Amino acid sequence: MKARLDEQTIALRAAREFEDGMVINLGYGMPGLCANLIPEDRTIFFHAENGVMGYGALGSDEEKDYELINASDQPVTRMPGMCFFDSAMSFDMIRGGHIDLVVLGAYQVSQKGDLANWGRPGRPATGMGGGMDLAAGCRTVLVMMLHTTKDNAPRIVKECSFPLTAKSCVKKIFTDVAVIEVTSTGLVLREVAPTWTAREVQEITEAPLIVADDLKEIEL
Repeated sequence: MKARLDEQTIALRAAREFEDGMVINLGYGMPGLCANLIPEDRTIFFHAENGVMGYGALGSDEEKDYELINASDQPVTRMPGMCFFDSAMSFDMIRGGHIDLVVLGAYQVSQKGDLANWGRPGRPATGMGGGMDLAAGCRTVLVMMLHTTKDNAPRIVKECSFPLTAKSCVKKIFTDVAVIEVTSTGLVLREVAPTWTAREVQEITEAPLIVADDLKEIEL
């Protein structure tokens, strides 16, 4: 079996998309790791649905303070100038288009950029949380996920079979084997993990991929 990127490396690549001064929301699970990977010379204002903005890296579980967590129940660290507010104001920021970018996890992404990330067969759904608002209200939606399931079934599909979070919202997908851009003409394979070829990525992707003319190895 070919080596795949680990979660930290996927997060490191996704974080390269963050520009200085952006307001960014990090979704549940893997996306939260991005908070630990911001260069010291770059200022990012991390926002969470529970009413916090401007926090720093993730904190340790041993020192967890339930007054200082993000919406994924992860402990976060204090930063100068960080602020707190109620969830109504937090969702006003999302729905008002004031969040520059969101990074979400996903169960499936379709070739049109449809997102399914809150319910799947065999796993009781507790609700979509802020996922629908974030997918619809943020200016740019990125997805971080493993390319296939534990049974090697594709997660990047022609049509989502799981409940949708939002339609045609995803702009770019970061997985353990590839970076894929969602365009009006289809999914463009931009980068591949070390030792992987475009053909091998296509073999584990249900949706057809357009191989970029300047296809390259994932750079960190």
